[in-house]
Amino acid sequence: MLNRYFRLILSGLVGFSISGCNFAPITKRPHINTSRSYPNDAGGKPNDKLASENILELGWEDFFTDPRLKMLIQNALEYNRDLAGQFEAILQARGQYMAQRGMLLPQIGITEQAQFMDPSDAAGYSFAPGSGRSNPFFEYYNEGIGFASYEVDFWGRVANLSKAQKELALQNSENLRSLWLSILSQVANTYINWLEDRDLLILACETYLSQKHTLDLIQMTFNMGQADGLTVADARTQVEQSATQIAQASRLMANDEHMLTELVGGKMPEFLPPPRPLGEQTILRDLPAGLPSQLLNQRPDIRSVEHKLRQTNAEIGSARAAFFPKFTLSASEGNNALQFNHLFSKFAETWSLNPQMTIPVLTWGVNLGNLRTAESQAKQAASDYQKTALAAIHEVSDALTARETYLRQEKHTHQLVDATGRSYALAWMKYQEGIENYQIVLEQQRSFYNSQLSLIQVEAARFQNMVTVYRVLGGGWRKNGLLDAPVEKRDATKAEIPARQRPTWLRGWWEGDGYGKGF
Repeated sequence: MLNRYFRLILSGLVGFSISGCNFAPITKRPHINTSRSYPNDAGGKPNDKLASENILELGWEDFFTDPRLKMLIQNALEYNRDLAGQFEAILQARGQYMAQRGMLLPQIGITEQAQFMDPSDAAGYSFAPGSGRSNPFFEYYNEGIGFASYEVDFWGRVANLSKAQKELALQNSENLRSLWLSILSQVANTYINWLEDRDLLILACETYLSQKHTLDLIQMTFNMGQADGLTVADARTQVEQSATQIAQASRLMANDEHMLTELVGGKMPEFLPPPRPLGEQTILRDLPAGLPSQLLNQRPDIRSVEHKLRQTNAEIGSARAAFFPKFTLSASEGNNALQFNHLFSKFAETWSLNPQMTIPVLTWGVNLGNLRTAESQAKQAASDYQKTALAAIHEVSDALTARETYLRQEKHTHQLVDATGRSYALAWMKYQEGIENYQIVLEQQRSFYNSQLSLIQVEAARFQNMVTVYRVLGGGWRKNGLLDAPVEKRDATKAEIPARQRPTWLRGWWEGDGYGKGF
């Protein structure tokens, strides 16, 4: 049984170590010099008090309405290599945090030792020269439990190192969220590009067939002597231009498919639902932008640099504690005897407690240099926080402004298509009646084709902008509209993703069962 006084002293020192001083500065969010609302051209309203949770409650499966796109996103979130690598970084940071946190308590071990020695006649025992020369043989037995060089954390040095590792683990969690949103938006935007290029290919094919038919008619009139060679050459030029546009659109579609294959992990799903027409990939209602100040809790990149700021402040506390005396403790309790049959008797019991204090006197600038380094890193983290927050507000403002302008641009482009279409039809009628030459028809045909091309591009850009607005406001982390527990209340050592919403490859590792189905 442990000696009563030994247990009291040991428990008191360990308890005081855990609840010691803390020299780390209090973390406060740096001031962001920005307006209370988004710019007027972005559709911002001074009195807009929409809750920031509005965008977070909208899961990606609710936002995206195209079944084919949903399946691609699900496969990307399960099999994407970048996400798998970032998740391993979280596990690494969590392991480092667990190892550092364990240093708050003594590392207790059991030792068993036996020593046998035959002293020399000239020197005796090696551990006590000059003694034991007349003894024929020496034996010694020892067993015990204890620890060595445990730092009693009076000044919070070890505790702050543990907190710094915890904040690092939280940084990696937020980086996973950022990468998650980035992969999701990349899949959606690449899919919209594929639909855009598909519509461009259809337009190019329709234009090619129309111009080929026109070429045949003009060739027929040329053979009859009713058209000149220049008209035939112009018609053939238009046919060849359409053929090159078909090849270009086909190449772009193939590139989009290759990008999607990479994003989903190297293999496309075998059975994909048919794609919906361009424009039916997302919900069409406007997303609530909220206020700029709400981005601080919505954007994972901002929360990541905030954890970085907390980490550097903890490192400052650890660097400050290095200026104070360091207390270490070694303790053991057990039995020792010169004969093995006496080792477990009550007379063989022993215990030891060895406190030690080290006072830094001449460190030649080591402690001061570490402190200045930590303080400089904290200032850098504060600047990074302000820079990231301002960049996020800028990004949201740009996306909201684009949302407003794309709507007007699409409206006018529709009107442009109607106008150029009527002009082309009138020019063709006049050509058939012999009033206009074929050059006018070609000009109107090019204008009509270019306006149709612009309409497809503007529509694709507007739908991609909707995806961008959803991403920059922090949406897309949840699969559907279910809220998890607030991030501030989560432990860095616990899972950040609910089991029902985790991809397959996350479920296995997070629950300790090795790689999941995704691998």
